[in-house]
Amino acid sequence: MATVNLDKVSKVYPNGFAAVSDLDLDVTEGELMVLVGPSGSGKTTALRMVAGLEEISSGTLSMGGRVVNDLAPKDRNVAMVFQSYALYPHMTVAENIGFSLKLRKVPKDQIRSKVGDAAGLLGLTEYLDRKPAQLSGGQRQRVAMGRAIVREPSVFLMDEPLSNLDAKMRVQMRAEISRIQRRVGVATFYVTHDQTEAMTMGDRVAVLHKGRLQQVGTPQSLYESPDNIFVAAFIGSPAMNLYEAMVSPGADEVKIGAQPLALPEALRRSRPALAAYRDRKVVVGIRPEHLSDSALSPAGAVPGSTLAADVELVEALGNEWQVHFFIEAVTARSEDTDLATGTAELGGQATLQMEKTKTFGVARVSPRSTLHAGSRASFSVDTEHLHFFDPETGLAI
Repeated sequence: MATVNLDKVSKVYPNGFAAVSDLDLDVTEGELMVLVGPSGSGKTTALRMVAGLEEISSGTLSMGGRVVNDLAPKDRNVAMVFQSYALYPHMTVAENIGFSLKLRKVPKDQIRSKVGDAAGLLGLTEYLDRKPAQLSGGQRQRVAMGRAIVREPSVFLMDEPLSNLDAKMRVQMRAEISRIQRRVGVATFYVTHDQTEAMTMGDRVAVLHKGRLQQVGTPQSLYESPDNIFVAAFIGSPAMNLYEAMVSPGADEVKIGAQPLALPEALRRSRPALAAYRDRKVVVGIRPEHLSDSALSPAGAVPGSTLAADVELVEALGNEWQVHFFIEAVTARSEDTDLATGTAELGGQATLQMEKTKTFGVARVSPRSTLHAGSRASFSVDTEHLHFFDPETGLAI
């Protein structure tokens, strides 16, 4: 087992395209690090550099304290699990799992022992004599993992291993991979574009965008304290609502459109930098779960903590309702936020644009709510959990 350190690692192709720029990342023994980001963010390129399948343009990659930039893939003692299972159809499960050991001329009794141990860990013991065609997608993926486990690598690399599975199987396999990774105790890089996968599996999550590391931390820290608008919009489903707002001269209130929100003293103490934005514009972020139906509040609507909106659609999801609404406000949009929320258009502008229209939003409310499409809603805002961003830099305030 080994720790992995990336020190200002970059990948620049001959045409000048920088796929990864100055990536700093440390992964400890037994840690599951998830690399997440939209398509083209550089996460797979970073993984391939760790594997040795892509040459590092600059920076240093170390494993167990040893620089491995110039080592061939076979000398790095890493095991990779791909999106495709890449199993040999004519071989049994046991033969597929033990194939790499056979190539290394490991004695047959040792191969049987290692294959048996891996199969027991993966719940494949009763399938060892079957061919891949006789297995489900989840079972095939476990066989691919078994093939990696028997090699006893120092580092596991997983590149979107669940993308070929259906939704129910993905949920099951997320738990399986997390359990197996903890048992094996090997430093693991896991690449995905699915932020739900990242949040449920990672010990820590590294968010990449345009080849640059945006933020790294525990899933909860990314959710509660995003460093910039991109991370705020990317982490969380439904996405954070982002609106232009004007800070009052006393920095004790923000106005979204014509609607004021009072800022509680506890929030102002925790955001001292907000005082520098007196009488200036900021971007306010509100998570959907921090909006509730005011009609359900025992005390009724509290002045200075509500937003009025027009309900467009209500999605009943059993334990909660997702209320899609329009509000008279100015929405904060950029190429970054569009990429984060999956609404990017080619040729979009990178600078933050304020669109003066009826702005879309989402709230997560109790199923006891009587809100319906076409109704006028009053949402109570949990103002202690507001997020603030600089409209020019996109950085958190």
